[in-house]
Amino acid sequence: MRVCDGLGLAKEFGSYFAYCLMSFHLGKNREWIFLHSNDSLERQSEFITLLDRYRDGEPLEYITRRCEFMGREFEVGSGVLIPRVESEILVQKALDIAKKFNSMSIAEIGVGSGIISISLALELKNAKIVASDISSKALEFARINRDKFGANVELVNTNYLDGIDGEFDIIISNPPYIAKDYSLDKWVLNEPKTALIGGKVGDEILKDIAKIAKSKAKYLICEMGYDQRESMKNYLDMLGFESEFYRDLAGLDRGFVAYNKGK
Repeated sequence: MRVCDGLGLAKEFGSYFAYCLMSFHLGKNREWIFLHSNDSLERQSEFITLLDRYRDGEPLEYITRRCEFMGREFEVGSGVLIPRVESEILVQKALDIAKKFNSMSIAEIGVGSGIISISLALELKNAKIVASDISSKALEFARINRDKFGANVELVNTNYLDGIDGEFDIIISNPPYIAKDYSLDKWVLNEPKTALIGGKVGDEILKDIAKIAKSKAKYLICEMGYDQRESMKNYLDMLGFESEFYRDLAGLDRGFVAYNKGK
């Protein structure tokens, strides 16, 4: 089997996937693979095993243990939510708000692999950042990534902000917001349910976070489901927040920035 034959087998899942998997298997970049497409494929059986793992529902990011976010490569694996490009918008919203402060305090609820807090820490050198997660497995990856980039982020194994004292300029979160009965593909189903499912309706955890932020933060910045704008707008209004919603690259409602008028 040649390299191009292996690519052909993998292209049933798309060219991007095929080149990513081949690059991981060979330890070579796309340009090298293109120039050596007629070379014999090394360790053919191992490549087929990788392809079978994906076909059976293991996400590509779990196979390669890599995921790019805001131009940086983070380590991910089974037991932690795979970062999505939409969350880069969430980080940028926080960076925009940060311009209002000389130094600031930030709390992230549900740190996962650490992409949000680490990205903020690397951009905001004077920020004090604490990030929580109920999953000890997720925190293992957050620590690996924090140490890799030398980011100043305190990691706490707790639910929401339980046991974390003080108030914050920003609380930020990409929480579970998918409804319990929403249909997901087999690759997403291999990600941790606690990082995906937000309750029967989907917005229950978002509302819990908003309630916490009411007494602990000047700003609340969250990602949300595409169909949750109305429910979250009403709830934020009720709590006394002034909210602005934003859309993702597909034009779908994806999150909000809320100012706590009581702070």
